[in-house]
Amino acid sequence: MDRVTTTDRRTALRAGAGLVAGGALAAGCATTGPAAAPAAPARAPAAKATPLTAPAPRAFPRQPAQITHGPRDRPRIALTFHGQGDPKIATALLAEAEKHGARVTVLAVGTWLDTHPEMARRILDGGHDLGNHTQRHIAVNALSEADALAEITGCADRLKRLTGSIGTWFRPSRAPAASSLVQRLAHRVGYPHVLSYDVDSLDFTEPGAPAVTRKVLAEVRDGSVVSMHFGYAGTVAALPAVLQELDRRGLRAVTTTELLS
Repeated sequence: MDRVTTTDRRTALRAGAGLVAGGALAAGCATTGPAAAPAAPARAPAAKATPLTAPAPRAFPRQPAQITHGPRDRPRIALTFHGQGDPKIATALLAEAEKHGARVTVLAVGTWLDTHPEMARRILDGGHDLGNHTQRHIAVNALSEADALAEITGCADRLKRLTGSIGTWFRPSRAPAASSLVQRLAHRVGYPHVLSYDVDSLDFTEPGAPAVTRKVLAEVRDGSVVSMHFGYAGTVAALPAVLQELDRRGLRAVTTTELLS
């Protein structure tokens, strides 16, 4: 009897483990409510570690609909990152920023979140801003109204599902600034402002870490919003020198929300 009981218990435990593993995989890949529903009990412990409601977009009455920089009379800047690419590089960038006491803003691509949903929690747990950089990172300004709206809402929906919020910011993909149509659509989805930038690191051209460092430090000043990218090893290599020089100049790297608050 003891042998039978033990065998039954092991069989039950293996079956239960299979249900948990299968549910977790379904939840990670699902893009609709019904597909994700069976996995809810298995993922409940992880959900507790993720903020139930991440910060929502805020309106800044003194700022334009499209923001390129913050106040020029305070020694603070915002480092903003286009969120896609190898999650190991992204994690290394976040860790480097945190080591220097810096907080950044990540504009995530929806398909990247689909593949690496854990990155949403990693970004928020580090005290960083998390926002929307469209669903597929295509030239959103060139799309029809319906297709542009789908790009914005697609990413917003994924952020909402993962964090409880559509994200604090929206930035158009494949363009430094949003067209008037995309601005209106972003506002309709729930973003009071579109986030642009006044310093482009050009790190996506892979010029090497020294060139990225020189470009940023030559142009950055009080209130600057700097555009950088996850996914490039040269950006990771450049970040320590950038942060050290910012510190020497008395410029603090903060989230975009902090920059404008």
